[in-house]
Amino acid sequence: MGVLRHVKNGILSENPIFRLVIGMCPTLAVTTSAINGLGMGLSTMAVLVGSNVVLSAMRKIIPNKIRIPIFVVVIASFVTIVSMLLEAFVPSLFEALGIYIPLIVVNCIIIQRAEAFANQNTVLNSFADGVGMGLGFTLALTILGIVREILGAGSVFGLQLLGASYEPAMIFIQPPGAFLTLGILMGLVNLIEYKRKEKRAQAGEK
Repeated sequence: MGVLRHVKNGILSENPIFRLVIGMCPTLAVTTSAINGLGMGLSTMAVLVGSNVVLSAMRKIIPNKIRIPIFVVVIASFVTIVSMLLEAFVPSLFEALGIYIPLIVVNCIIIQRAEAFANQNTVLNSFADGVGMGLGFTLALTILGIVREILGAGSVFGLQLLGASYEPAMIFIQPPGAFLTLGILMGLVNLIEYKRKEKRAQAGEK
């Protein structure tokens, strides 16, 4: 049950984008389309799960004074693997994500989970935490990409939805549109979470 709780936390109550507000650089930069958001999310998730597991397994032998450099080396190794796989099998996505793939090494989400969770918990729990945080990150980026692509291009995953007569609101695939869309989605998620807590409190009183 504890394992499932870690997965659920990353998706809902501790979602890295909508709740913790970390990892903003790739979130705002690559979500001009749904496929870019999904690709970046899954790439980050693969690195997050792999680094969490390895660092958790090594936590008792990593000297405390040099733990951060070791974290970076392990994370960078997984980023290199993911980057090579993307370049080999999905070159179009590799080119679209560009510099943001190697920058996964310094993504706040991965460093933060390595320091705050994997360095202090078992391999199984760290695996679950990586899956939960990775799914939460992927879900957030994909939703953001879908909204921006629909409003900014009238399509989703490259498929035209709104017809040739639709006049796209180009601002949504530009930097200001990223901030605007993210702000609205964060507000909605926080409102939903607030309502859930309010209902639980009322149920507890009864």
